[in-house]
Amino acid sequence: MSHQEHRQQAPDQVRCAVVTVSDTRTPETDTSGQYMQEALSRAGHVVSAYMIVKDEPEDIRRLLQHHIQSPGTDAVLLSGGTGLSSRDGTYEVVQSCLDKELTGFGELFRMLSYEEIGAAAMMSRATAGVAGQTVIVSMPGSSAAVRLALDKLILPELAHMTHI
Repeated sequence: MSHQEHRQQAPDQVRCAVVTVSDTRTPETDTSGQYMQEALSRAGHVVSAYMIVKDEPEDIRRLLQHHIQSPGTDAVLLSGGTGLSSRDGTYEVVQSCLDKELTGFGELFRMLSYEEIGAAAMMSRATAGVAGQTVIVSMPGSSAAVRLALDKLILPELAHMTHI
């Protein structure tokens, strides 16, 4: 089956959980989470859940496991916790939950990010993959990074990823 045929069979709507990993953001200050919700809705997808979780590995793991097991969630989009600080634990948790990693997401994200911010792009540990039947995408928490990931990578292929 061709790439175009796969795309044509993809669902029109994807049910997404939006998760911001942050020790300091609130719903009012979470511009990245707000953008994710707005962009997904504009693209015709459904935001089935939104939450802010502290960068505590066990809290993130519990939340991911809940959504992986939930029949009402097709994809989990996380922002934050992908850097190199001692508090950034999202990458390790996401990696431990994935059945299959989509290495191209991180590679493409860093390539596109390099065009915007230069060599600092290498410090991003953006990643994506599949756990069970659920697509998981983890990106940096900055609004610029979220906008880049959503607009250039996630939205063009989200329905296709969940269909496969």
